[in-house]
Amino acid sequence: MTTSAPSSRQRWLVPVVVVVLSVTVGGGLLARELYRRPDRPADEISASVVTPSSAGSGAPAASGAVRMTPDAMAHPQADAVRKLLETYFAAINDKQYTQWLKAVSQERASQQPAGEWKAGVRSTRDTDALVYRIERGAGSSLRVLVGFTSEQDPKDAPEFFPESCIKWRLVLPMIVERGALKIDAVDPGPPPEHEKC
Repeated sequence: MTTSAPSSRQRWLVPVVVVVLSVTVGGGLLARELYRRPDRPADEISASVVTPSSAGSGAPAASGAVRMTPDAMAHPQADAVRKLLETYFAAINDKQYTQWLKAVSQERASQQPAGEWKAGVRSTRDTDALVYRIERGAGSSLRVLVGFTSEQDPKDAPEFFPESCIKWRLVLPMIVERGALKIDAVDPGPPPEHEKC
């Protein structure tokens, strides 16, 4: 028994399937390249950092000056976040507990009474604050990825990392409290990302 030649329909089916699969795979790869966020090295991120005009007039940076990446600067609440963080870091650097209270939520303040707070920051100087990203959290809350350098007497450093200079990178939760943005208490858990300077 002889088999008949494949019909004309079967002859063109295989090339069509190959072309459709190729276009689909190629389109997917192209879309991935166009839409994914590139992993950029830290020095490239630093080169594109935006320094707000309030900090850049040729004068030395303020005690708590905060810079932002273009990604963070594009967020609608970027200016409010920057001002809040500047208040927060300036309060630490100037050892001003009442100023620090203006930047934090009631819950965070309740976790650090004045004496404990002052003992914790007595030799601390925070500099080079950089906001990498601002994301929306639950409700009207925000999650702010910030890095900064903390210099202190090693005996005042965290027990788990007694160094005189630490580069921190952490997410700070922010909430609206009494009509103003405040830095909220950080969830307990493992220490934030850190390394020796």
